[in-house]
Amino acid sequence: MKSLAHQSVEEMGGRASVLSRQKRDHVELDRLLNRLTAAAAAEQDSILLEIYRLVFPHAYAEETILWPVIRRVLPDGHELTLRVEREHQEINELATRLERLEHGSAERDRVLERLVALLREDVRDEEDTLLPALQMKLGEARLRRLGLAWEAVRAISPTRPHAIVSRRPPGNVLAALPLTLLDHCRDGVDALRHRRAGAASPPLEGLSSTLARASHAVERLPGLRRGEDPSTRRGKGRPSWAAAVVVTIVAASAAFALAGRSRGGRSGNGAI
Repeated sequence: MKSLAHQSVEEMGGRASVLSRQKRDHVELDRLLNRLTAAAAAEQDSILLEIYRLVFPHAYAEETILWPVIRRVLPDGHELTLRVEREHQEINELATRLERLEHGSAERDRVLERLVALLREDVRDEEDTLLPALQMKLGEARLRRLGLAWEAVRAISPTRPHAIVSRRPPGNVLAALPLTLLDHCRDGVDALRHRRAGAASPPLEGLSSTLARASHAVERLPGLRRGEDPSTRRGKGRPSWAAAVVVTIVAASAAFALAGRSRGGRSGNGAI
């Protein structure tokens, strides 16, 4: 098998092929990781936000669209996808842990270093093994159809780490709608927080934390672990449906209201 790292766009089935789409994301990830490792501590959070918005929808769409196909068409598909799912699980756990660590701490530096290394390892596993194996089984037309499906799912996927939900359907599919809503709200809040320094930061930080708590409550709802392999199962406890729904609605409403005020401010004076 020839690694995607050494294939041209034409060899991968054209720009619409799922292989080409995957490789483009991997190239962008490499660029962002290089920026991250060279950045000062004060700049890391905004770069991490860019990485998360690339990595987690990418992986979610893989787990929802590509890995089930690989398990059907390859005799060792279960073993191949499980290895990558375990990498995705650890990436989710590391990113979740990173949010709770203080800048400048030795532990944060260690977690960040491991996260970067694992992201690079995940790319190598996909480009050297998983995706070339899929390429050998499917024609270009099928790869292009998978590319369209993968792109569509990626566009509506969660953008933050979620270590509790299943890495496989149907659990991850059930989790998509509420977690994507909360993640996109939080992305907007954090982007605004990184642009606004000083007095606006504490309330924005509080809202971001509220959205994070809401998403972690949703992760534990019944049914969202269905289909997962036992080796990627993490977390305990189940919040009530009512509690999770209330937290989600309140947090999302606050985020949308804030976004509306921000848009109004920009239209009035041309600045945030």
